Amino acid sequence: MLGEKQVLKKEPMSNHTTFRIGGEAEYFLMPSCEEEIIRVQNILKKYSVPCFIMGNGSNLLVSDQGIEGAVLHLGENFSSILVDGATIQAQAGALLSKIAHVSAGHSLAGLEFIEGIPGSLGGAVTMNSGAYGGEMAQVITKVCVLTPQGERKILTNKEMDFGYRHSVVADQGLLVLSAEFGLKEGDKEEILALIKELSRRRKEKQPLEFPSAGSTFKRPQGYFAGKLIMDSGLAGYQHGGAKVSEKHCGFVINEGKATAEDVAAVIKYIKETVMEKFSVMLEPEIKFIGNFEEQ
Repeated sequence: MLGEKQVLKKEPMSNHTTFRIGGEAEYFLMPSCEEEIIRVQNILKKYSVPCFIMGNGSNLLVSDQGIEGAVLHLGENFSSILVDGATIQAQAGALLSKIAHVSAGHSLAGLEFIEGIPGSLGGAVTMNSGAYGGEMAQVITKVCVLTPQGERKILTNKEMDFGYRHSVVADQGLLVLSAEFGLKEGDKEEILALIKELSRRRKEKQPLEFPSAGSTFKRPQGYFAGKLIMDSGLAGYQHGGAKVSEKHCGFVINEGKATAEDVAAVIKYIKETVMEKFSVMLEPEIKFIGNFEEQ
């Protein structure tokens, strides 16, 4: 089983989400290899203990009441990155920013767009994360997953059924263990320059100085969520410590001591207002974990 340092009890989830929000997890488990993940999942299933899988916590809003059961954290303990020629293989807990810089260090092009996405690989594969014209579907060749039955499987890019913020992972209840990228050799200085430029754009346009979960809403077809929110007059709208960023209206930020209920209230008001003004239903990109009113 897991070592003593790999199991935390009554662990505040605010320590593990980029929103810096969330009540306690009953058990917070940190496996370091595939065998430990499989073993832990089997035990949790045997005793009917609810289990939530998380990576960097960058797209989560965890309830103020916390999470019942166990959180299985695929993080630093499960984050190796291996380079073989123009191929990179990384475990689910590897941070996207680190993968991008490892890629650049080996003069491999194609992953520049992920440098500023504040998440880990498992979540990015699950959601087919993207930015600045790139997305995971364009660079992934295969993904290693664990099925609900505990079977280890390799899925090709086609079998992943990638779409906008979608993959087969959530549909089939799979757990991403690792992924392989097929890249192209390039000029290291040009790759690093592009990473630097994309990083500059993010800092210029996004409220990175405040805790948040990144883009709050998915892009509605034919529109941009941030512009709809801005045109609805909601820039700076605030409830408790949660606020619509004036720098980028597509972000709900934790301006200070915001609760999960504060954030949920802002999201609900945004959805209602945009629907009333433009007849467009915004769909949250962030995941609500725990007890919330219907969003």
